[in-house]
Amino acid sequence: MNAPALPARILCISLTPIERDARVLRQISLLAELGEVTSIGFGATPAGAAYHLRVPDGLATLPQTPAGVAKLALRAHRAAECGAPAARWVLEVGRDSLAAPATGWDLVVANDARVLDLAFALADGAPVWADMHEWAPEERTHIASWRLLVAPFMVHLCDTYLPRAALVTTVSEGIVELYRDRFGVDAQLMTNAGPFRDIEARDHEGSEIVRCVHSGAAISGRGLESMIRAFLELPERFTLDLYLVSAGDGGEHLRQLQALAAGDPRITFNDPVRPHELPNTLASYDLGVFWIPPTHTNARLTLPNKFFDYVQARLGLAIGPSEEMVRELQAYRLGVVSDTFEVADLVRSIESIDSAQLAEFKRAAERAARPLSFEAQSAPVRARVSELLHG
Repeated sequence: MNAPALPARILCISLTPIERDARVLRQISLLAELGEVTSIGFGATPAGAAYHLRVPDGLATLPQTPAGVAKLALRAHRAAECGAPAARWVLEVGRDSLAAPATGWDLVVANDARVLDLAFALADGAPVWADMHEWAPEERTHIASWRLLVAPFMVHLCDTYLPRAALVTTVSEGIVELYRDRFGVDAQLMTNAGPFRDIEARDHEGSEIVRCVHSGAAISGRGLESMIRAFLELPERFTLDLYLVSAGDGGEHLRQLQALAAGDPRITFNDPVRPHELPNTLASYDLGVFWIPPTHTNARLTLPNKFFDYVQARLGLAIGPSEEMVRELQAYRLGVVSDTFEVADLVRSIESIDSAQLAEFKRAAERAARPLSFEAQSAPVRARVSELLHG
């Protein structure tokens, strides 16, 4: 009698608080259907992981020690690999408690370029899925030190490891093309779409008030100031609710936004909501808004979680002329696009919206909810991962 087959052993690395990282949580849900998942990252054990190696909070995820910075400055990139304090802790301390299977991992997943070196160090010959999320060479190029020291290191990691990866994925068609053109890899598209939700659209019939909403991180450069200025100028019938997470600055930018709103009763700052709860929370609104100026490549080519959350919540969408979002919005007729990212154009794009238009946008979101769901959008990647695990 044959012994039952053991589940595939999958290691998923993301040096983020995974329990709050919507993309990685969805990724783990896919992996958990195909095998037993061990995760490495900050914070508590994420849903779907059988085991979790918790990296101590506060450890840097880049080589930010004096020695590491010197190596980056000298372009000694090979010597800088696995030099981030978080990566060193995993290799030198955490690895002993990782309980790696005696026969090795069947698949290792690297989330973002900064863990490619660590993933290949732990893979020991197992196939690696490199989920690049966005365009790694320009992740934070608005910061001079990052642009001068870290960006060349990100290029080195991509040049070195992406051609060796069994699977490379990223979030939008434009970024797929960038990875192909710059690093010669045939990346696959896996958007930030969330799971399908069976949600009934809010009926706007008979209401004069247009309830608008924005969810995301309170990060400078995302156009949130212009959003608030637009709502200060819009007619009284427009309201704006924000569900913002502070991101790494102690809440300073969030406080700046609250001050800019100047206590306008139509603009409400709400506590952030966990990713899996967000679509149901958003469903009580009419219009999801996101106007992000193209200040860098990732902003220009963004196709973010919130776009898909708005669709699953059955909202209309109001966006700027961001090419990846515009492509999807126009394909499904989901809402309106401003001519530019100037405040006056943001106002013009929505100030005349009426109940009939909102109803049509919501019907369009209903039609788009399944094709723009995680289940549909991730199907080709799931098939490829299954092939890597089971042949």
